[in-house]
Amino acid sequence: MDKVFINNLRVDTIIGIYDWERQVRQTVSFDIEMAHDIRKAAETDDIQYALNYKAVSKRLITLVENSQYLLIETLAEEAARVIMTEFSVPWLRLTLYKPGAVRGAENVGVIIERGRLA
Repeated sequence: MDKVFINNLRVDTIIGIYDWERQVRQTVSFDIEMAHDIRKAAETDDIQYALNYKAVSKRLITLVENSQYLLIETLAEEAARVIMTEFSVPWLRLTLYKPGAVRGAENVGVIIERGRLA
């Protein structure tokens, strides 16, 4: 199966369990791989057969900017659910980074895989 990807999509949101985190927007970032058969899009050169990564990105930005989850696990699950249901993605691997959450570490985060590869 082919994969369409988005790397380092950065979005500001309210995320975290501490009181100070509920008061400030923090930047999270996503790397996403999504299964999609690109052959028809390539054959026809027509966007209607492609997985429109701009549309996926815009939807994810809207979701994340308007969310206020406590846990990155919850945000990752909701992001995966939205992408899979709204864009008919059968499988994805989503990495969600929360930079600066741990002193001395560039990033912390979660990696989830959902669905099945064909």
